[in-house]
Amino acid sequence: MDDVTNAPDCDLEIDTSGLKCPLPILRAKKALSKLQSGQVLKVITTDAHAVRDFQAFAKQTGNALRQQTESAGVAVHFLVRR
Repeated sequence: MDDVTNAPDCDLEIDTSGLKCPLPILRAKKALSKLQSGQVLKVITTDAHAVRDFQAFAKQTGNALRQQTESAGVAVHFLVRR
């Protein structure tokens, strides 16, 4: 995982801490629909499977997963709207 100090700027941030799959993905999908192409969404998660889930989500939807970080059970994902 990349260092959070090199995190990209984001246009919208959502915190899905405490939510289990599939809710973080569903919330991210809804948030991405509000963004324009090239804008960045930051998603904070605590679900143990979120890192894997967001990798699959990005691949399936064509949105770019620019960065993921994970520390102390909290993962941060940066998605770029296609």
